[in-house]
Amino acid sequence: MEITALKLKALEIRKEVLSLIYHAKTGHTGSDLSCTDILVALYYQVMHIDATKPDMIDRDQYIQSKGHAAEVLWTVLADKGFLTKEELQTFSQLNSRLIGHPNNKVAGVEMNTGSLGHGLPVSVGIALAGKLDQRPYHTYTLLGDGELAEGSVWEGAMAAANYKLDNLTAIIDRNGLQITGASEDVMSVEPLDDKWRSFGWDVHVVDGNDMIALVEVLSQPNKKDTPKMVIAKTIKGKGYSEAENQAHWHHKVPTAEQLAQALSEIEAQMEVLRNGEE
Repeated sequence: MEITALKLKALEIRKEVLSLIYHAKTGHTGSDLSCTDILVALYYQVMHIDATKPDMIDRDQYIQSKGHAAEVLWTVLADKGFLTKEELQTFSQLNSRLIGHPNNKVAGVEMNTGSLGHGLPVSVGIALAGKLDQRPYHTYTLLGDGELAEGSVWEGAMAAANYKLDNLTAIIDRNGLQITGASEDVMSVEPLDDKWRSFGWDVHVVDGNDMIALVEVLSQPNKKDTPKMVIAKTIKGKGYSEAENQAHWHHKVPTAEQLAQALSEIEAQMEVLRNGEE
């Protein structure tokens, strides 16, 4: 897809996510909206996947370590055809497969996530298996910045460099906020780029809500024998002014009035793109 189409797709996904959360009366709104551009860049431009063959052996693999942002993942998977739009509307209902965290009973989901800190170590194992089996697939994983307080993240970071996993790309949704406040106040991780370089990763710091920057960095082949880290600086609640940079929107359901306002704001952003006025 060309860049404008990708930007429009991200805005469309944001609208669907907000509506999904409103009707389900549950969801991690701020977390979903901050990483929407990242998922759109991966699923619509970068990754080698096929919804008609979800188990093909050489598919690229995506692990959403920040599993609480499940609503945006379900919405993207439904839009790509891994599940139906009708099933999407069952999110968080009794007996639905679409629960509040990724569930590998659904095609396109490689592992159950939600216990923070697990996604990167598992991704290391998947990437290492690809190396050992001489398969061409690439492994991607998305972490939240609050998740970096988990020790298993740093064990995974060390192992990835040790095994020279140039078929592994990790992305941090660096929106700076978590459920209890600013991530730097809860557990400081800065200087984040220097930390990952010291662990042997090729580090790129980008605007995580800039589709051009995301596609460029995620499309580039990894340096030989080196895992790639993309620190994506995002805005929590991106796209809806009332939610942007607000920690209390980490897990918050919009009211009918807030939903209408959010959808109106996003539609205005879409109109600007359609008119080529950006």
